[in-house]
Amino acid sequence: MKAGTTLQTTIDIAIIGAGVSGVYCAWRLQQAHPDKRIVVLEGSGTVGGRLLSVRPPGIKNMVAELGGMRILPATQPLITTLIEKLNDALPAEKTIELYDFPVDKPQNLAYLRGVYLRLADFTANPDKVPYRLSFLERGGTPGGIIVDAIEQIVPGITNPELTDARRREMVQHASFDGRPLHELGFWNLLLRIISPEAFQLGVDAGGYSSTLSNWNAADAIPWYLSDFGVAPHYKGFCEGFQSVPLALAELFEQAGGTILRHTRLEGFAEHDGGFELQLAEGPVHARQLILAMPRRSLDLLAPSSPPLQAPRVQALIGSVTPRPLFKLFTTYTNPWWRNAGYTTAAGEFVPVEAGRTVTDLPVRQTYYWPTIEGQPAVAGPAMLMASYDDGTSVGYWDGLRPRRRQAWQQGLEVAPPTEAFRSPAPVVAARAATTGADPTSDWHRYQAPAEMVQEVARQLGTIHGLTYTPQVQQAAFRDWGDDPFGGGWNSWNIGVRSWEVKHDIVQPIKDQPLFICGEAYSDAQGWVEGALQTADYVLEKMGLERLIEM
Repeated sequence: MKAGTTLQTTIDIAIIGAGVSGVYCAWRLQQAHPDKRIVVLEGSGTVGGRLLSVRPPGIKNMVAELGGMRILPATQPLITTLIEKLNDALPAEKTIELYDFPVDKPQNLAYLRGVYLRLADFTANPDKVPYRLSFLERGGTPGGIIVDAIEQIVPGITNPELTDARRREMVQHASFDGRPLHELGFWNLLLRIISPEAFQLGVDAGGYSSTLSNWNAADAIPWYLSDFGVAPHYKGFCEGFQSVPLALAELFEQAGGTILRHTRLEGFAEHDGGFELQLAEGPVHARQLILAMPRRSLDLLAPSSPPLQAPRVQALIGSVTPRPLFKLFTTYTNPWWRNAGYTTAAGEFVPVEAGRTVTDLPVRQTYYWPTIEGQPAVAGPAMLMASYDDGTSVGYWDGLRPRRRQAWQQGLEVAPPTEAFRSPAPVVAARAATTGADPTSDWHRYQAPAEMVQEVARQLGTIHGLTYTPQVQQAAFRDWGDDPFGGGWNSWNIGVRSWEVKHDIVQPIKDQPLFICGEAYSDAQGWVEGALQTADYVLEKMGLERLIEM
């Protein structure tokens, strides 16, 4: 709780969680009901949830995205519309600006099974690809092979003219081998269509493990096509994605709302037509309660919250599975990776400078991070998203970091490393001495352990074919498998009718003013779009119009 702030014993609407869905609901509700006492309770000291943008020490023109990092404007109308509305409300110097976010560049590397490839080699030089693919699979991109398999499972669904809503409608009525798709696993289906080697190529070169894992096929198929399948065009945020929830929080507070950080909900129970909330500061009565939380947070809260223990509510909460995600950023005195490019027959050097490189090593994906203008770093201090991994790869780092889930149990947001990585250049101390403050304190809150940085540097040298280890200047990481998040995203379980559950969980107990929202129970899991979708469902239940009609 902020110093000097007191919490009224009765509030009209309590919102638990200051992630995007929480502060979005708060802003919309405060606009509609300026006389109501609306309070957001946030257990950490940070607004944004799994959006976490931090500035690296000594690099003024870059922002590291330790959480969500991009959007798809063509298929995500809610976040696109929200940005437009925020920019109308914000002063000119605080408007949210976007840049083109590159991913796969043909000159970038794929280090797979000990073989060095360029991303262009999948189609231009298929004999170099170290996977025993069938005749029909050879010469395709890893993502293209998966998309072709999806087309065989649901004919016509890869038509680029289709909307996401139409694709979701198709899979709800589709079947395979006489069984509806929602009863089947995505992995199970893919191995009926493509070879095991092609599937492994999709995992290894796709950069993600959990996206092709065995989750609900009726949800996985349109989700995959939206993100990877039909000419995706991404946008990044010049000042970081966290600028969106921070802007929502600022507008909410300007409208008269209250955000209490470091205020953890320990449990709640029905009381007098509303709920009694148990806080460390004492009990509080809320007439209405919104839990803007992912599944793991709800699981942590349930043992001390009788309304969440009802069998129906437990079944709804348990309809998704949290999926771990891990990010590690490292900074350098120069963009050394540019030298990993190649010289064309005409003598022109093509550097590696934007997008990502992929590997089957535990680092999995490395992004050559752009400036806040969306431009590649060509000289001077530079930064990598050195590792972006998920699924089983996240476990590789467990021996090189503090134990998962311990920090939250001890009342901490993150656990301090036993031995933090020490920068060879104390730029932060020098800056603090001249300004009297440390403007990069957020970065250092997530400081990476020394052993982790040494290992990621070794793997970076390997995948770039270097005989030396690039010297890291600064390093920060975030493991979203930690409590209270439990994962960077959530996926629908096999057998779940998500199109029903996503509406049922919004108000899980009929006639009770208890609401649940967040990306976990949406059509766009892992995306802010999903968080806004379910938040709009909550607001509609509370008498407000949706941001846009869909």
